[in-house]
Amino acid sequence: MSADLSESCRLLLAAQSGVVARWQAPGAGLDTAVIDAHLRQGRWQPLYRGVYAAFTGPPSRECFLWGAVLRAGPGAALSYHSAAELDGLTETRAGVVHVAVLPERQIAVSRHERGVGAPRVAVHRSARLTVARHPMRLPPRTRVEETVLDLVQASAGFDEALSWLVIACARRRTTRAALRLAIEARPRLRWRAALAGALDDIGSGIHSMLEYRYARGVERPHGLPAASRQARLPRGSRSQYLDNLYEEYGVAVELGGRTAHRPEDRWRDARRDNFFASVALSRSATGGPMSPSTPAGSPRRSGRSWVNAAGPARCPAAGRPAAAEPDPGLRRLARSARLAPGASEVPELAVRRPQRGGYEEIAGWPGL
Repeated sequence: MSADLSESCRLLLAAQSGVVARWQAPGAGLDTAVIDAHLRQGRWQPLYRGVYAAFTGPPSRECFLWGAVLRAGPGAALSYHSAAELDGLTETRAGVVHVAVLPERQIAVSRHERGVGAPRVAVHRSARLTVARHPMRLPPRTRVEETVLDLVQASAGFDEALSWLVIACARRRTTRAALRLAIEARPRLRWRAALAGALDDIGSGIHSMLEYRYARGVERPHGLPAASRQARLPRGSRSQYLDNLYEEYGVAVELGGRTAHRPEDRWRDARRDNFFASVALSRSATGGPMSPSTPAGSPRRSGRSWVNAAGPARCPAAGRPAAAEPDPGLRRLARSARLAPGASEVPELAVRRPQRGGYEEIAGWPGL
């Protein structure tokens, strides 16, 4: 860093990933003539009009985020997907940096002013920015709850909107209570009633849209008992968490599939299965979307299994009758894990009963 910079300017550059705006120069004790000299000599480089990186190497992603928010001027904040990226709500780096400003600000960032490699900037005007902007985090961004609700507003459908709430709570970036307060504070919000109703399920430990669909579309319509979500089982010095645990019946339901599990994770799943066998848990693992049209009977409790009370029956939530079979509890659980007709993904379905030396496969019965 150049020796002609003041101490306050050095601290500012250190806090802003080496990026400074021309409008910050007076407050940092930086003469604009010094900025112009560094630019002419190639020691600094422009990111956007009036925003510079005080080094010669390639700027990092965080430098570009700082450049975009500084280009928008004092009081601006990163929002939407850019704020979500910083707060760990998504791993995707969008090609556009989203910045929020107050409604009275008139800002347009043209493609001609961007430096080499600088992403496009989308400016959003928000009357809520004063309360939505996080008071401490850097680069400046909206609060997590406000970011989630912004993304809800921009979602193409309810599933996408709800997934942002699920992700935010599952990754412990915010809480159900904070989201509920943020929803109540918004005068206009898409799917307000449905999202508020889903917060109770999210608070019970649902960590994915697939788990939400299982609870809403399979477990409740088919009269299954309520599972313990994200149930903790001691595993030596570590812990194993189960998506759904029916402890009274010794059954665990894990929800995943090719879209949720990478190929390299299958060995991890195999080790988990071996652990289930050691604690005498039957496991049903399924992937793909859940639907209320999935067939199942009306179950009642009987010992450690779920039994169809009236023999062959028609579940109100099913699309066709479900036949009673021997050992119906685990078979009905397997049927409940089927994909809805027309779904695009074939599930990974494995219902197993632990026995000495391994598993007894009990999947693939007639009617599955």
